Amino acid sequence: MIDFLLGSGSKNCDGVSRRNFMRVGGLGLGAGAAGLTLSDLMRQRGLAAEGTGTRQKSVIWLWLGGGPTQVETFDPKMTAPSEYRSVTGEVKTVLPGVTLGGNFEQMAQVADRMAFVRSFAHTNSGHSGGTHYVMTGYDNRLADNGAVADRPFMGSIVSRVRGTNHPVTGLPTYVRLGGVYADGPAFLGTAYGPFDPGGEARRNMSLTVERTRLDNRREMLQGIDNVRREVDRSGLMQGLDSFDQQAFNLILSRAQQSFDLKHEDPRVVNRYGTGLGERLLQARRLCESGVGFVSLNYGSWDMHSTIKTEMDRQAPELDRAVAAFVEDLDQRGQLDDILLVISGEFGRTPKINGSAGRDHWAPLSTLALAGGGLKMGQVVGESAEKVDVPKTTPITPQDLMATVFHVMDIDRRVQFTNQAGRPTYMIETGKPIAELV
Repeated sequence: MIDFLLGSGSKNCDGVSRRNFMRVGGLGLGAGAAGLTLSDLMRQRGLAAEGTGTRQKSVIWLWLGGGPTQVETFDPKMTAPSEYRSVTGEVKTVLPGVTLGGNFEQMAQVADRMAFVRSFAHTNSGHSGGTHYVMTGYDNRLADNGAVADRPFMGSIVSRVRGTNHPVTGLPTYVRLGGVYADGPAFLGTAYGPFDPGGEARRNMSLTVERTRLDNRREMLQGIDNVRREVDRSGLMQGLDSFDQQAFNLILSRAQQSFDLKHEDPRVVNRYGTGLGERLLQARRLCESGVGFVSLNYGSWDMHSTIKTEMDRQAPELDRAVAAFVEDLDQRGQLDDILLVISGEFGRTPKINGSAGRDHWAPLSTLALAGGGLKMGQVVGESAEKVDVPKTTPITPQDLMATVFHVMDIDRRVQFTNQAGRPTYMIETGKPIAELV
């Protein structure tokens, strides 16, 4: 067995560890090897999907773990009283009359290709609870007491609808680059969980035996299959198992290069920067190769004190990476093909606290989007005078979920069977954000 350590080992203020472990059997190719082989994994993940999508678009879900401030990010509200307005000031964007927090100079220059939602809101100000709400569209009041997620994340739903692997490249439909609570399949089943390419999982995709030995193994399996066909004249054994074939094809194909930035133009790599930039570029490459949903976590936004200092430290990397991503997609003609969603579990209290920070605040939260064929270059909704609640009709997590479904061409009335054996709607009340569709 192999243990994978996903993400950092830090904890947020609720003591929730950001470490996420995934244990699987060795993904070896040896005949008779114990544990879960690569073809076993692909067989499990390649179960027939219900429903079809005709537009093969992709989503990149950029999670700002810890709860980013809505004020110092995308709604600086410099007209508010001093104890409420952005402590980092504001920067003008290319959109007339629209400003962002003072750390986002580069994103300000691509604001015409983004949309900033200033009325996103829900009702759970706990780290795990808020995460569950935004990630799945449903509140779970037990989440902050250690309960497992009881609703599937959007990435797993996409995997369920489209099928767990791309039919040509063999790449997983849903990939995560750093784990987030509630990013799994819940009652959809483990086959629809995310594939994480970090550490051993990535190395197990590499060819570690000589090509001649691999060809011999392929020939051996084909030989065995010939015997199967002779034995089973009823047609139940249909030649070389498709998932064994898919495993071989994935390892021998160029698809796995999507995970490796050494195959990218160095000038593009430099434009994105390190850290988050590298992962966002990797996400773009995965989407180009047929991955339907990529989630990544850029955490440490739980700023209860000295929020200006924390924003000066944390925000520039986000600013550079997102601006580079939007410019890159535009230049490559892919803005309609890939949707970027930027959010976190909640916003921050509108009034600066005694430690020069902001505390948890779900009634107004951070949300921005780019691409996906949606209507960009606008601000959606408006916050109240003190940046505490929406002034206009609130945009809910299910509305965000319905918007993602719209982009992915998934029926928002789609149902799947829950753990009690009952058909369950993935979305009950949400509707696509009207201004964007």
